[in-house]
Amino acid sequence: MSNKMWGGRFGEGPDRIMEEINASIGFDQRFFAQDIEGSKAHCRMLAETGIISRDDAEKIVAGLDQVLAEIESGKFEFRRDLEDIHMNVESRLSDLIGAAAGRLHTARSRNDQVATDFKLYIRDTLDHLDGQLRDLQEALLTRAEEHAATIMPGFTHLQTAQPVTFGHHCLAYVEMAGRDRGRLSDARKRLNECPLGAAALAGTSFPIDREQTAKALRFERPTRNSLDSVSDRDFVLETLGAASIAATHLTRLAEEIVIWSTPGFDFVRLPDSFTTGSSIMPQKRNPDAAELVRAKAGRVIGALTSLLIVMKGLPLAYSKDMQEDKEAAFDALDALSLSLAAMTGMVKTMSVNEESMRAAASRGFSTATDLADWLVRALNLPFRQAHHVTGALVAKAEQKGVDLDGLSLDEMREVEPGITDEVYSVLGVDNSVASRTSFGGTSPKNVRAAVKWWRDELGRDGGR
Repeated sequence: MSNKMWGGRFGEGPDRIMEEINASIGFDQRFFAQDIEGSKAHCRMLAETGIISRDDAEKIVAGLDQVLAEIESGKFEFRRDLEDIHMNVESRLSDLIGAAAGRLHTARSRNDQVATDFKLYIRDTLDHLDGQLRDLQEALLTRAEEHAATIMPGFTHLQTAQPVTFGHHCLAYVEMAGRDRGRLSDARKRLNECPLGAAALAGTSFPIDREQTAKALRFERPTRNSLDSVSDRDFVLETLGAASIAATHLTRLAEEIVIWSTPGFDFVRLPDSFTTGSSIMPQKRNPDAAELVRAKAGRVIGALTSLLIVMKGLPLAYSKDMQEDKEAAFDALDALSLSLAAMTGMVKTMSVNEESMRAAASRGFSTATDLADWLVRALNLPFRQAHHVTGALVAKAEQKGVDLDGLSLDEMREVEPGITDEVYSVLGVDNSVASRTSFGGTSPKNVRAAVKWWRDELGRDGGR
């Protein structure tokens, strides 16, 4: 096999091992749309600056459109001997229009070409992920509004702590998703500079117009340093960092769905479309979709770690090491996208068992804090003393086998003589959640106000 790309320099061509380790067309072919878009912008700029003729430019653009159509229709034959998407496109262009195709690579290197392609791809992916996160927020807001007053236990250490509303719980993930979108937006802003024109590493002697190509490809500006333009992948690292945090947030909700759908909790029920059965136990409904969302975070975080190690210690400018930047990134961003789709589907379709949630919230002395707060307000006890009194009353209720509101007034006065029957107004889960009216608190009134705020926010600018 000969490698025509290098002409006579490597007349014998690389052997099979070299081809196997060197070729990237198996994965970078997904850049085809971005590669062709960048090539068309570059070609038009070359014509505008008089570097190539307008006649050649027209042939090149028309040929590139034909190549794009062939790829999109599935008729294009990708060749491993041509290494990558750039050479595959250029080779086919040469077949279609002849020698004029060779003018396309004027004032350009594969180094600035791939950096541009990757930025365009990541930018498109960021926009897609942002839309998916917004869809998740919308789904969570719908459930929050439906369950603004649905009482459930709030946990710390996975132990019953205080009553909250399910709507408030959903809103916590709306906030997380909002910050995830902010991080993705920040990554997009920083990557939105065009490397095209940096050439191999030092720029070019041709009178190119980098402002034109940057504008044509919807970048804010061209990159300012040719060495940096082709030698860093921090825009991918930043994206994977933001993706890792988003995936971690998804694992928390996924874990809760797994727990909530167990018989011991029975808080939610996933539909058949997001569960599977057991091969041996006919009664089982396994929350496989949630479990897989929980697991896929490992792939996202692993990709970030992998690329950090690839980039560590690389001297300027480009090194072939950087070819290893794509597969893991593609896999990670695909995994996050799939996870978001699955989680949004689960949030939309799961049924909520309000009775089980309420019963669980009523167990475990979840209103103990309300009692302590009342002792401070009504009896002017120092909080530490109120904490001690409440603990003693919890112990008494445990011994009797009742909740705090099951203690008689006389039994309470054995611990603290100043207690009046007014104390019963703060006991009970309904009274508890209704009282949590501080900004950001769980009261149904607060939940409804927060839902409205978020809907307004999403309506203004997409909520990023």
